[in-house]
Amino acid sequence: MIQKHDPLLRSVSFSTVSVNFLTRGSFYLFFIFWGGMGALQSSPGQPEYVDLAEKTGFSFEQIGVLHKRFKQLSHNEDFLQRDHFNKIPDLALNPIRSQIIEAFFDRRNFRQNGEGTVHDIGFEEFLLVMSHFRPPSLHITEDQRESVRRDKLRFLFNMHDTDNDGTITLEEYRHVVEELLSLSEALEKDTAKSIADAAMLEVASISMGHMEPDEFYEGITFEHFLKLLNGFEIESRMNIRFLNMDTTNLCK
Repeated sequence: MIQKHDPLLRSVSFSTVSVNFLTRGSFYLFFIFWGGMGALQSSPGQPEYVDLAEKTGFSFEQIGVLHKRFKQLSHNEDFLQRDHFNKIPDLALNPIRSQIIEAFFDRRNFRQNGEGTVHDIGFEEFLLVMSHFRPPSLHITEDQRESVRRDKLRFLFNMHDTDNDGTITLEEYRHVVEELLSLSEALEKDTAKSIADAAMLEVASISMGHMEPDEFYEGITFEHFLKLLNGFEIESRMNIRFLNMDTTNLCK
């Protein structure tokens, strides 16, 4: 039973936990997959980059840089598998490591309206996933900006919706909260469940309005998700830049 008057739970909200989830994911994607690539030399202008540039919005130079990173992570193979990500030492420290890795093998993130997961990915799929973290152009219309925002929120929704059924259930959300709080020794598993329950109670009240005591809330749809994060400035949090620093040893 969720106690609404519990002072620990009153400050908990679904959006707060989601932002924490996103921030952790964005930071490690930045630190592991993008940071340091500016120090490498790329070979822009290759013919195959033209199609990739149109699909992702990356420049030829950025594609060349990310191609070198892909080759480093895959040890010069043509495909990346989950084991390649599991061998990155710094990624192992992230409590949502599994969600970050799975995002790269989720067909929903390939911008092709696909479903399910794949065993390995080529460079194009790698680039398509990374493109969700490309900052929006400065000179775009409001409609275009809203499209970018919706696309980024869809990516975040997919990371929550681990069973790929279009709904974030209470069990899925409990798992997310437990992983985010796993590094805190002061919080027990039951507390994490209570936090997740309280956040989902908030979601149900916003999404469904009044609910009867015996009424069951099936979970968060994407439309509910958009409503919950309305006004949240996702562009500044889900945004990765190239840096001029050498961290190539991270993938060794």
